[in-house]
Amino acid sequence: QVQLVESGGGLVQPGGSLRLSCAASGSIFSINVMAWYCQAPGKERKLVAQITSGGSTNYADSVKGRFTISRDNAKNTVYLQMNSLKPEDTAVYYCNAIVAPVAGYQGRYWGQGTQVTVSS
Repeated sequence: QVQLVESGGGLVQPGGSLRLSCAASGSIFSINVMAWYCQAPGKERKLVAQITSGGSTNYADSVKGRFTISRDNAKNTVYLQMNSLKPEDTAVYYCNAIVAPVAGYQGRYWGQGTQVTVSS
């Protein structure tokens, strides 16, 4: 069994910063892509940023230049540094990972989500 646990969400004023963390634990042989998604009320979940095991990154246009995704492979942890936050960034942020619990098999796992609210 693989678990993803997020932390770091909260309430921040426009222009502020937050850093989200997501640690994977359990039966892990390897982790391929790790990513952050967000879902605002009444909207579909969408990709914010993703990072491969080799460090290649991809961002949604709306966060380019403001958010930075990184990972610590030794700790099975992915981070999202969020700067210059805007009210439209308000959403529940979910960690996602493609994990191989054993060699030859991989699955997609989700965290429970962490609320980010940007408001004055």
